[in-house]
Amino acid sequence: MITRSFIFLDKISKKSETNIWKQKITDWNDFLKKGTIKGISDKRKMFYNSQLMKAKNALVNYDSSFFVSLPTTETWRLYHFFKDDAVFLDLEMCGERDITVITLFNGIETKTLVRNINLFPDVVKEELKKYKLMITFNGSSCDLPIIKRYLGNIIPTIPHIDLRHCCKRLNLEGGLKNIEKQLGIERPQYLRGGSENPYWLWKAFHASGDQDYLTTLIEYNEEDTINLKPLMEFCYKELKNKLLAK
Repeated sequence: MITRSFIFLDKISKKSETNIWKQKITDWNDFLKKGTIKGISDKRKMFYNSQLMKAKNALVNYDSSFFVSLPTTETWRLYHFFKDDAVFLDLEMCGERDITVITLFNGIETKTLVRNINLFPDVVKEELKKYKLMITFNGSSCDLPIIKRYLGNIIPTIPHIDLRHCCKRLNLEGGLKNIEKQLGIERPQYLRGGSENPYWLWKAFHASGDQDYLTTLIEYNEEDTINLKPLMEFCYKELKNKLLAK
């Protein structure tokens, strides 16, 4: 989908992009081969040609950072190309200051970082450096600002897909667990929230030292993170079909 995208180019809006597609220019190569394009001056066409060549080179070099200029609502277009090096991220907090756990899921296995055990700024930074794309649910206003506030400026310069925005465009409202129910994404009953929510699980572990509380908290956070993958797959497919239907 990314090679069909022109919206990261300067002054190209969704409407402009649709007008390009209507001229039977379906990807970057079509654009580069075309001598003139309706609605784009020759001077600007030359500028866009240079930008598209840089974009092609970025894909060859597997450099996702080139595409951080994509509008935040359109970063989903990168998923198919960079999905093998994407990380799904979710965190839990106790109160307003303490990050208790962060789970990273690469699509195959999870790595959970726990406060006072292995959750330290340099560890999180080194883990995130492994990836080309970051995927969260509501991470734009929650997870990523929280990490920056309490762990420092450790987030790498890579594109971020916030699935809350994707879901909203598909009329999927509510929190993650509510959307999971709508799409039939299952999770164990004891990890659906309620009285044993992450806040109280951490408080109970901290007060008692009982590892069962910590284990349940980790499982809860892992489930939140793992379930982002089928949600991402669903959103990518639906948003792609919706966009190409224009």
